[in-house]
Parts: sequence; C-alpha cells; structure tokens
Amino acid sequence: MTLHQDGAPAGATTVTRDVPTGVVEGWAAPQFEPVVDEFVRGFHERGELGASLCVVVDGATVVDVWGGTANERTAQPWERDTVAVAFSCTKGVTALCAHLLVARGELDLDAPVGEVWPEYARDGKERTTVRMMLDHSAGVPVLRGELADGELYDWERMVARLEAEPPFWAPGTRNGYHMINFGWTVGELVRRVSGRSLGAFVQDEIARPLGLDLWIGLPEDVEPRVARIEPYRRARGEPLGPFALAVVEDPASIPALALANMGSFAVNSRACRAAEIGGGGGVTNARGLAGMYAALATGGAPLVGPDDVARMQRISVATNLDATLRIPTRFTTGFMVSMDNRRVPGADSAVLGEHAFGHVGAGGSIGMADPSTGLALGYVMNRQGPGILLNERGQAVVDAADAALTAR
Repeated sequence: MTLHQDGAPAGATTVTRDVPTGVVEGWAAPQFEPVVDEFVRGFHERGELGASLCVVVDGATVVDVWGGTANERTAQPWERDTVAVAFSCTKGVTALCAHLLVARGELDLDAPVGEVWPEYARDGKERTTVRMMLDHSAGVPVLRGELADGELYDWERMVARLEAEPPFWAPGTRNGYHMINFGWTVGELVRRVSGRSLGAFVQDEIARPLGLDLWIGLPEDVEPRVARIEPYRRARGEPLGPFALAVVEDPASIPALALANMGSFAVNSRACRAAEIGGGGGVTNARGLAGMYAALATGGAPLVGPDDVARMQRISVATNLDATLRIPTRFTTGFMVSMDNRRVPGADSAVLGEHAFGHVGAGGSIGMADPSTGLALGYVMNRQGPGILLNERGQAVVDAADAALTAR
C-alpha cells in the first residue's frame, strides 16, 4: 500500500463507526485496526469532537480515518478533506524548512545568526547561532511588551520586535520553549536565505512536491474546509500544572508573558489563518503531517538525505526545568523527542519511541517520524485537550501504532 489521496487500497478494511459527534470513516490495514479502535475510543470516552488520524509505515499508508464534527456551532461534519490549525505542529514544518537549507549548504547550524540576519545581532544577542534558534536556547522565548491587536499577524513587525528584544539569558546557556516566537526566529532565517516567505517556501519545497494539504498562510479558497477550534475548558477544582501555576503566581514570568503574547491569536479568524505564523498557525490535517514525516521516516527522500534525518533526530538540548514550560524537556534542532515525565508531579509528557522525533501542538495534536521502524503519524483535532504536550487522546493512538508495529 502507498500513500493514497483517493480511497482505500486493495486489502484494506473500510471503517464506518458511529460516535457521539457523528461518524468516523476511512480505512485501515487489518493489523492496524486496533489503532482505529483507540481513535474511536477518543470520541466515546475522551471528549473528542472532530479529528483525523493517518499512520504510514515504510511509505505505505496503513491507517487513514477522520470523523466527528468540524464545527460544533453549525454541525458541519469533519470530512475527508477537513483541515484545522495544528498549533505547534507547525514548528516541525518550519524546522524542516531550515533543515532543507542546511542540507543544501545554504544555512550553517553553527554560524552566527548575524551573518544571515545582521539586524538581530544586538543587545546581547550577538553570539546567537542558527542552532540556538532551532533548539530553543536563543534566549528570546517571549516578548516583554504588549502586542497590539493584529501585530501577531504582521511578519515585519514581529521580526522588528525580536531584533530589539534583549535576551532573557545569555544565548546558548539554557533553554526555554520559544512558544510563538519560533516562527520568526527560524522563519526569518528561511526567508533571508531562500528569498521567499516561509509560507511560499513550504508550498514550493514540501507541500506541492509531496501533494499535501499543508499551509503556513492559508489561501482564502480553502477556508470553507477549516474546522473550528474549541479551546479546552478547565473543570472547577482541576489542579494546575507547573506552567499554569507560574502564570497565576507571577505575571512577570516567562510563562505568563508567553500566554500574554498569544492573547491576540484569534485562531478561528480569517486574519489569523491567513498570516504566516510559523510557530503555531499552520493549517493541515493528519494526512498532511503524516505525509511530511513519512519522507523523514524512510531516509528523507525526496526532501533530504539520511545524514540530514540523523541530524534532525540528534538531541541538542535537554533540561530538568524548561524556562517556559516549567517541566523537563528535550529538543533536537527544531523537533521534540520523547519527554516521559510521568514520574514528575504535575508534568505533562509526550512518550514516543526512542528514535522518534516530531512535534506536538496545543491541545494534543502531533506529527512524528520514527526512522527505526519506518513509522510516520499525524493526528489533528479541533477540541483541545488538557496540558501542554500530549494528552490521553494523542498518546493513545501513538501507543497503539507502536503496539501494532511490534505485533506485526
């Protein structure tokens, strides 16, 4: 079986399952039906509204399912071609853009950022390297000042804000998740080196060559296909995690500023989806994420080579206390790897295979590759779940995919 855009291949089992918010449809290879079971269980037991899931192994699609409700207000169903804002899964796309330039010798991970972006190299940021931009150690995880309405959608303005921002620590000496800023710290490097906007680069180099529904900066004609995002509603008395506690206890903290910086991120607006926000505004579905990571799970072709994939897998920073997320984290140059914090009180986790890498998105979406098994997986939904990494919906399908591979 290969990555099909239309219909199920021969030998696949057709899926039609009733769920509380509609119907789950699609298909799966027989040995991967337990993965579909976990996806469906998310609707029955874990509050799923609408979602899509795609699993690819050794370049062949083995699960492609979708269903539920795309817009709770209009009762619009989640169709096969429905897409949604995938939040920080977008960072994996932005990081891959940078790695494509590294693979071509056009961008040097260990070069000073000032060689490409001279206006940035000021106010204590002079020794920042490209690698630091990618691994969240550059020291500009948030902006200190307030953002005006619409400023978050203005690429030039956000770049200028970062140029003028003093670092929170000496670049390279610690790490803290660069929540929304990653889209410009890395995206501006892509723009300056390639001569194209980040969104145009994604279309030219990733989305169109691989035939994927994947955008940073959504065309207006795709708007009717976009699912409405429903934010997570914390139950009364539900305990706060370390990130949320920092927001409540210290309004001047990095976590509080990170949340404040996102205040004008109106995810359900046309303005937000049209903007090129490489740190969290990408629009896609499970097939789009799985299709991108499928190339990286099988040696990198046609995007990059095996050595480039190995570089993307290699851990660059790890800490017991991320300056932003306030939990133990581990990053490669632009991607997350397994963060098993289940023994850390109050901390969220994203438990992946030992050799897997990818990125989660706020609310629990994920795109990932595991070159050791040939696995690529995408999961995108529109009702956000709890936490800042994977919640039980996304973790359940990742675990089921790994179990199916082991059984096979």
